[in-house]
Amino acid sequence: MSKKNIQQEGYLDFEAYERAKEPHTRQKASDWRTAIGLQDVDGLKVSDYLKQTAAKHIEGDITIDEARDIIRDYYVSKDSHNRPDIETEEADKVSANIAKLLNEKSFSFTAGEFFNIHRHLFEGVFKHAGEIRPYDITKKEWVLRGDTVLYGRADDIRMALEYDIQQEREFEYKGLSTDEMIAHICHFVSLLWQNHPFREGNTRTTAVFIIKYLRSCGFKVNNDLFAHNSWYFRNALVRANYRNLAKGIDPDLSFLKLFFHNLLLGEHNELKNRYMLINPPEEWKKKDINGVADRTSTEQVPNKLAEQVSDAERKLLISIGEQELSMKQIMEATGKKHRPSLLYNYIEPAIKDGIVTLLYPDSPRHPRQKYKLTVKGLALLHNLKMTH
Repeated sequence: MSKKNIQQEGYLDFEAYERAKEPHTRQKASDWRTAIGLQDVDGLKVSDYLKQTAAKHIEGDITIDEARDIIRDYYVSKDSHNRPDIETEEADKVSANIAKLLNEKSFSFTAGEFFNIHRHLFEGVFKHAGEIRPYDITKKEWVLRGDTVLYGRADDIRMALEYDIQQEREFEYKGLSTDEMIAHICHFVSLLWQNHPFREGNTRTTAVFIIKYLRSCGFKVNNDLFAHNSWYFRNALVRANYRNLAKGIDPDLSFLKLFFHNLLLGEHNELKNRYMLINPPEEWKKKDINGVADRTSTEQVPNKLAEQVSDAERKLLISIGEQELSMKQIMEATGKKHRPSLLYNYIEPAIKDGIVTLLYPDSPRHPRQKYKLTVKGLALLHNLKMTH
């Protein structure tokens, strides 16, 4: 399909863009796909004009800031009584804002960053963008047959959010299996979402924050999961936070685990919203849902992860292990004598692939600088040990 057809017909051929040779083209297409797909969480659809604008950005004709300006100016010029445009305005503006944030490499793992992401996503959409909701909320959920999750109290939101993020920051992933790591990540995400700090846009904010957090941990996140399964992601969060003792229902993380196994390990677990419905009709019940949800993936995970590791990275993973080593110690552990060669062939590729990180990332020349494995690196190390 030609560039002219893409821009005139409002068609966005993600698959064609993501087959492009240029990594930045593929990344931009992936970010836009995610940004547009996440609007489904709130039943929103983007306009053809947004797709045309996204195509121009992906092709390098305009910058992401110019794309956002184009969308903003488009709605400024429209008649406020034009109902179809009003219905797409939020989806278009927020999609452009998500694409910009996903394109940026900067990230701070703090409660303040969570609030800033909401503010950046919904600026020009909600007057209360980035502000904590001033009242308690309930929401009728289809998956709960009209019942609601118990969300965080308005007065406690900031403190609870700061506590959850601080606990995650201090958590040690060393020694955990891949399944245990993913279970912990799911638990953290469910707590983060349950706070529900804002009046609107909580799930989209949570998704962007988690994508950027996981990238900072070294994972190459499969954005398509959020693009195609954003409604499943939200319902899985609902089930992870719902308890009804009278009906014998406890919080269930299994659905969220399936999502994250697909997201981080490239598995192909079936993600169906109907499986999460409380007391589903008999014909909807999946006979082996507990077996699938609770199963360990250790038999297939090592092969998935092994594909991501070069021989040099494998040696580096084993040499560093769960320690924090200086360059001199790494040279001794690997038996390498030439420091520049070790840096060029081992350390730098591992850092680029998100396997190794600096103890002092903001001070590369720190006199006490050491190297350690990221969360992804630890997962790879665990599975390497399992295969030997």
